[in-house]
Amino acid sequence: MMSDKKPFGQLQASRSKLQGSRGQGVKGSLLLAACSLPLLALPVQADGLAGKLGQGQSDFGGVGLMQNPTARMAPEGTMSASFSWTEPYRRFNLIFQPLDWLEGGFRFVEIENREFLATEGDTSFLDKGFDMKLRLLEETRHWPEVSLGFRDLAGTTLFGAEYLVAGKRWHDFDFSLGVGWGYLGNAADIDSPLGFLSEEFDERPTDVGGSRGGEFALEALFRGPMAFFGGVEYQTPWDPLVLQLELEGNDYSNEPRDTEQDQDSRFNLGARLALSDNFELRGGWQRGNTAMAGLVYNVDLAGLSQVKRDPPPAPIDAPPRENWAEVAEALEQNAGMRVSRISRDKDDLRVEAEPVTFRALTQSEGRAGRILHAQADEEVESFHYRWENRGMDLREAVHEREAFVVAATSAEQARDHRHGIYTHGRLSDPDGEVLYDASEQRFSWGVGPRLDQNFGGTDGYLFRLMAAVDAEYRTDDNGWLFGEAAWTVVDNLDNFDFVEGSGLPRVRTFIADYLSESSVGIQTLQYTRTGKLGDNWYAMGYGGLLEMMYTGVGGEILYREFNSPVAIGLEANQVYQREFDQGFGLRDYDNWTGHLTSYIETGVEDVLAKVSVGRYLAGDVGGTLDLSREFDSGVRIGAWATWTDAGVEDFGEGGFDKGLYLSIPYDAIFTRSSRERADIAWRPLTRDGGARLNRQYELYDLTRERQLGDYWQDYDKTWE
Repeated sequence: MMSDKKPFGQLQASRSKLQGSRGQGVKGSLLLAACSLPLLALPVQADGLAGKLGQGQSDFGGVGLMQNPTARMAPEGTMSASFSWTEPYRRFNLIFQPLDWLEGGFRFVEIENREFLATEGDTSFLDKGFDMKLRLLEETRHWPEVSLGFRDLAGTTLFGAEYLVAGKRWHDFDFSLGVGWGYLGNAADIDSPLGFLSEEFDERPTDVGGSRGGEFALEALFRGPMAFFGGVEYQTPWDPLVLQLELEGNDYSNEPRDTEQDQDSRFNLGARLALSDNFELRGGWQRGNTAMAGLVYNVDLAGLSQVKRDPPPAPIDAPPRENWAEVAEALEQNAGMRVSRISRDKDDLRVEAEPVTFRALTQSEGRAGRILHAQADEEVESFHYRWENRGMDLREAVHEREAFVVAATSAEQARDHRHGIYTHGRLSDPDGEVLYDASEQRFSWGVGPRLDQNFGGTDGYLFRLMAAVDAEYRTDDNGWLFGEAAWTVVDNLDNFDFVEGSGLPRVRTFIADYLSESSVGIQTLQYTRTGKLGDNWYAMGYGGLLEMMYTGVGGEILYREFNSPVAIGLEANQVYQREFDQGFGLRDYDNWTGHLTSYIETGVEDVLAKVSVGRYLAGDVGGTLDLSREFDSGVRIGAWATWTDAGVEDFGEGGFDKGLYLSIPYDAIFTRSSRERADIAWRPLTRDGGARLNRQYELYDLTRERQLGDYWQDYDKTWE
């Protein structure tokens, strides 16, 4: 789960984020390039969506024809990045399918012949919007698929629309028919059928979405006249090619920013050509007089995986090693367990360790069992794995030795009974003879490239390519000092020229000053300590240079029962704003911030709900709702929104803080197993309201193994 949303984009080894910034003006081509880089790095799936009937992306993003959406949904876990150009609009869309019945995403639209009013020169107007579609009825032999959708729901609503659409497939044809309001209903074929409920439904208000955008335009939903729209797709005998014909519900008489377009026909013609399994070229003739061109790239997030080239498990009958220190080294190298202690209590052999390589604990335990069996004498009857993280005990698994050896050396069918394996949150006392005790003090370091990006502002696309060095010194099991410094290799931050002010303290909108002030800076220098206060209570304290913009001290406590769907945490921080050069100097701003957070595994479609209330960096008070889902691949997709007591005028453009994010395990995209993750977040605007401290660590993440998760589903990995 992604907990803290940084106000700029990052692509780095352990955490990768890409976010938007202040507002309008970035050129569509630059925006497309900036956003697509991390997407194109994902491995292509063998059976993609390109060229498949009923699975194309519309000009606005989301499954559809060209201007029109359809009732269809992409397969669960699909992410689609698309770009379309139909004069004078350039659209970049990023659409996700987190559930089989829910589609959502956001879009940037550049209006080429309209300038952003707050700038001078040729900076085109850039609009941002959020779309959502819900499937109400799944297609059967006799019934069509039916979906309800909302376009530009939480933006300026310049392209705002609502629609109800049905779809039915017949052989190589996929038909679609719907009714739309707003932008999809401008042709006004019929009056609103909802007028009998209230006269307010007869006319659609025009002053919605707020002058600065970002508000939910609830007062405009399903109001005003309606228009019919629909169309058909045809799968040609040449599999890569799909042809399209549509009737759109827009007559272009009420275009945003007074950009009315001539329309010679409401019928549009188009085609989709698959260039690969996931890459598609689009073309068409719209409005009877205008060409359309587009590109689509699809990624199956739910099915991301890579064939592993890890070292094979150790032979179960290997000769014993010379000492337990060599056993501990073998456990880390082969089983992915960073051992802190090995002890023996009568006929039980216990290993206390952190998981560092394999996502599935069963895989680590299975590999460890082979190593321990080869080392232990015949009197040992069971292997205990006491899992911990940063010195905090989390859970324990027990493998009966005899049953494990039988399963490891017998035919496949004998392994299905899961003999002699137990896992639980009750931790036994670590008594007995200590066979190995690791040094508490450890040092590690790393170096690599990092890319900070800031786009969506009037300054265009800003970037900074850096060489980053990080190091960690473990003082003991529960304490460590972590630091990171970065040197700028190349950037274009001279183009930065902040325009819009803020009605709140500038807690985040100094972002480009931090990016451009110095070529060398200390990103983080923080000492952290953890502790376990009771059976289900965990604590953490920290202090130092907490992030690029803030220094200070803070602490967190978390109550989390083993395998419980609910956890509750409380964190508080006293912070001081750092100087732009990212040294040890301070600016004249300080504040305290903190939140009470509940984490709820809803039990519905593997959705995790995170609800926080508290005080934010600018002193505003409010709450954040974060909903996310993790697929079997380990990829987590989510969205967050924050509402505070900062008024719309104080907050500025956007109205409230919101965004989408991905958390992708390296294990899904590389050939070597890893527990590291790359986080990518898209925030349409960086504003000062609802801004949170970017904490390096959260107890909920550090105690992840308190949740049983897919332990039993991953049983077969015991033998890999």
